[in-house]
Amino acid sequence: MNLIIDVGNSFVKLAVFSGIELIDKRVVLLKDIEKEIEVLKNVYVSLENAIVSAVGKLEKKVIKAISKSVKVFVLDSNTRMPFKNLYATPKTLGVDRIALVCASISHFPEKNVLIIDAGTCVTYDFVNRNNEYLGGAISPGINMRYKALNSFTAKLPLLDKEMPGTIVGNSTETSIHSGVVFGFLNEIEGVIECYKEKYPDLTVILTGGDTKFLSKQLKSSIFANPNFLLEGLNYILQFNSNE
Repeated sequence: MNLIIDVGNSFVKLAVFSGIELIDKRVVLLKDIEKEIEVLKNVYVSLENAIVSAVGKLEKKVIKAISKSVKVFVLDSNTRMPFKNLYATPKTLGVDRIALVCASISHFPEKNVLIIDAGTCVTYDFVNRNNEYLGGAISPGINMRYKALNSFTAKLPLLDKEMPGTIVGNSTETSIHSGVVFGFLNEIEGVIECYKEKYPDLTVILTGGDTKFLSKQLKSSIFANPNFLLEGLNYILQFNSNE
């Protein structure tokens, strides 16, 4: 069994895989990570290997503590990958984006794939049918857009995300919802269309924390998979365990 430790900007996701099957997933605070891993270790006694992917801060002493329970593999830009990285600055490519590319290769081999990860930021990552990663884009996520309107203006309120009923906002609050949500959706649709002009057979994956909120609103044909990154990390761990 494999333990996946995905340290994000806000929370830590812990997942247990038996082979390629996800059998447990938990979202915890960073301060609780060691305690929760001990709980998982007691429940799944055959846990042996773990992979750590950290876009947020994870201290070395925590990794050392985790290593007492399981064999830990830390993902970084030097990790052996099943794709050719053509990014101009490969050392700066986030481990989350690396994992998403690996998941796309695992699920959609020899396909042109655009992965859209809608979380704190929204990232767009493209891998072609030759297993070559070409790059993509990074943009503010939907919650970041709400926060920006509040932080950089004097009077606009901070709102929780909400699907607007109409494009025409008739109050400050509904105007914010319309601008943020429809602007975000139109950005995603526009990026997809730009890629499809060059790659008509494009496969599109939507993942990340806002998958459920966005998936039913997009007009483009997509595969929605909120666990795509976790599956990619599991694939990387298996890929390197077989080295």
